[in-house]
Amino acid sequence: MIVRKLSTMPRISLTLVPAVLIAATLAGCSSTKDDPTAKWTPERIYTEARDESSSGAYDKAVPLFEKLEGRAAGTPLAQQAQLEKAYAQYKAGEKVQALATLDRFTKLHPASPAMDYALYLKGLVNFNDNLGMFGWLTRQDLSERDQKAAKDSFESFRELVTRFPDSKYSDDARQRMQYIVNSLAQYEVHVAKYYYSRGAYVAAIARAQTAIRDYQNVPSVREAMVILVKSYDALGMTQLRDDAQRVLESSYGANAEQNVERKKESWWKLW
Repeated sequence: MIVRKLSTMPRISLTLVPAVLIAATLAGCSSTKDDPTAKWTPERIYTEARDESSSGAYDKAVPLFEKLEGRAAGTPLAQQAQLEKAYAQYKAGEKVQALATLDRFTKLHPASPAMDYALYLKGLVNFNDNLGMFGWLTRQDLSERDQKAAKDSFESFRELVTRFPDSKYSDDARQRMQYIVNSLAQYEVHVAKYYYSRGAYVAAIARAQTAIRDYQNVPSVREAMVILVKSYDALGMTQLRDDAQRVLESSYGANAEQNVERKKESWWKLW
């Protein structure tokens, strides 16, 4: 009986299986989104990417520059694409990605004629990233701020002006380096003032000494000296107070402390 039931079941032709599979495959392919750049030349991809970047559509420019890197691999155009991708990432707010792209560029192309620009852009990314260090403007606890980005920016600019002193980017880099030094020194002073205002005089002394030791010949050193004098006085350390007072007056005049108190202009406006 079992044999008869099996014999009455309809048979599926094996010749239909390949056709079914082919049809399913074609259906899957038709649902895949076509790459509009598939038949574009590298030059056209570059033009389109530049247009997107110029119009501010950095999120569209980045993937185009990435495609160009692959299509034009091993050519100067691929290097150009990598640098312009880093710039687009930076402008799009993707600063971590921009720095990663620039690090990759400097490792892959150490002798590139565009190395000066790569260093400048790397410094610029960190420079703008760390201008959030002025947390004191929004009353943020300054002792919690991290100055690593500013220091990384300074190192990139310093490498630029050392290796490429005549680069068209070097003059601007030098101004930014001075700005960073002033900013870092003033940061230390504001932290010192923060501690002094809360009675943490030992900590205030330490931060004021850091500003004096590490950032010479900048405007905020005078204010650091004033904090040092006041902190020693508050701790009853009269000998150290008097020594610091003599250094302050010999460097900045007898009215140095009063001049600091009257100084209200924005110190960060370097240019």
